Amino acid sequence: MAASDADGGGARIMAAPYAVVPYETVNVRSGPTSSYAQVGSVAANQPRGAYCWVRGETIRDNGYTNNVWVKLVEGYVSAGYLNGNEYGDLPGFATC
Repeated sequence: MAASDADGGGARIMAAPYAVVPYETVNVRSGPTSSYAQVGSVAANQPRGAYCWVRGETIRDNGYTNNVWVKLVEGYVSAGYLNGNEYGDLPGFATC
């Protein structure tokens, strides 16, 4: 299922143990690198449910460098585009 902003993310947040919020529109991928298929996107400031994080491709953008990818209900996003700490505000122990 592709990410959508139609429901404001409410249902997707309820389905997962954590919530993340991108500070800009971010692509959702089927895996933890930009070479995986894009399965959707999440608009800036739209919360999404998240399960865990994993190390993947290193992304360098907006002055940040990060190789952490967060697994959402819909797929993976680079934590470099999420508000919070290096794990997108997930706890350090929440690995996939």
